Amino acid sequence: MTAEGRFRGPGGRLRGRASECALLDDLVSAIRRGESRSLVLRGEAGIGKTALLEYLIASAPDATVVRAVGVQSDMELAFASLHQLCGPLLDALERLPAPQRQAMEIVFGLTVGEAPDRFLVGLAVLSLFSEAAEQRPLLCVVDDAQWLDEASALTLAFVARRLLAEPVAIVFAAREPGEELLHVSELEVAGVRNGDARALLSSAVRFKLDERVRDRIIAETRGNPLALLEPHGLDGEAAGGRFGLVEAQGLAGRIEESFVRRVETLSDDARRLLLVAAAEPVAIRCCCWVHPSDSGLRSPPRTRRRTRCSRSESA
Repeated sequence: MTAEGRFRGPGGRLRGRASECALLDDLVSAIRRGESRSLVLRGEAGIGKTALLEYLIASAPDATVVRAVGVQSDMELAFASLHQLCGPLLDALERLPAPQRQAMEIVFGLTVGEAPDRFLVGLAVLSLFSEAAEQRPLLCVVDDAQWLDEASALTLAFVARRLLAEPVAIVFAAREPGEELLHVSELEVAGVRNGDARALLSSAVRFKLDERVRDRIIAETRGNPLALLEPHGLDGEAAGGRFGLVEAQGLAGRIEESFVRRVETLSDDARRLLLVAAAEPVAIRCCCWVHPSDSGLRSPPRTRRRTRCSRSESA
């Protein structure tokens, strides 16, 4: 079972996230009533922000969903994240007022012109979201918002503050939101506790843990779900009370290093395939066929892999 699957309890609900899920359910109900909402999920790496975003998306099958993921290497590229989010909605561009349409065409490289005023770009995105929400609620999901480029962050914060009676929700997830998002409603996502934390840890360890060790792991990881589900450095000696998980470095760094070690054990072809996949961080939704040889990867004859390739979701 995957880590995400172990994070889910009976009925598919996320373990230890009853209040957070209830808040997201209310958000979906609000846009179904024609109301607007904006929210920032804040929490450390591995705390479960992305799992909550996936729960939110699954809870809104009747909404149009557009997604973006902040990419650290794109932070110097103006409007890079906005392009991810608005790209699937550009069919509605012709219905915008001329000045707004021209601003968006310049921003997205559809025409040549001087850099448009950012206020005009913000109005254009607001109008674009409103147009997209005419037929069905619109849910905009932005993960890793701490890595948004400044122009995208300012524009989306502008839009989030000015949503009124449109059935539109914008939800960000960030480790530490930038100053641009300080005035957007925020929900701090903390670690899971008690029985939920013990259940997560037990699902990841194949031997019986000494209770003192188990409680210490939960305390030192502060109930971080990913740290509980990926307890690297823990071996069978922990069953007898010897404990070697805790290191001096921060929790986020330890989680990242654990994945680096796992990648290092893969073959060159598998690592290259992961690199190709990582080059497009947005969830892929429409169906297409990709042959590994397209990226220089070797594969058995007649083997094809089905992947998905669009950033917009509609039920």
